[in-house]
Amino acid sequence: MLYQSEKRMENIAKSISLLAIFLSCLGLLGLAVYTVEQRAKEIGIRKVLGASIPGILLLLTREFAKWVLVANIISWPVAYFVTKQWLENFAHRTSIGLWMFVLSGLITFLIAFLTVSVQAVKATLENPVNSLRHE
Repeated sequence: MLYQSEKRMENIAKSISLLAIFLSCLGLLGLAVYTVEQRAKEIGIRKVLGASIPGILLLLTREFAKWVLVANIISWPVAYFVTKQWLENFAHRTSIGLWMFVLSGLITFLIAFLTVSVQAVKATLENPVNSLRHE
């Protein structure tokens, strides 16, 4: 009863967060599909010249990893200060652990890596002749 509004805010925040994560994943998937489509010839040429699947996968995921890192660097201080401000309103104090930010960063890297790698593996398993003849 005492923290009824906090419980309601928690449910709303969970719903909005899940929706935001879902929409972000859809956007990342769209961007990954577009990037792989644009670089299909490059992937085909690299395969013909002997590039390995992990090498091509690393090439495609590296640029997405940079943007995920930038997003984490921007969001961590903002989240820290907002959370710290929100926690000051409670009678019992608790600290904000660094592990929460590291865990969230690892989860975002994992989601981005899985999303991009699925598209990259599809592109690398395709016959390079098809991508080169596509012009």
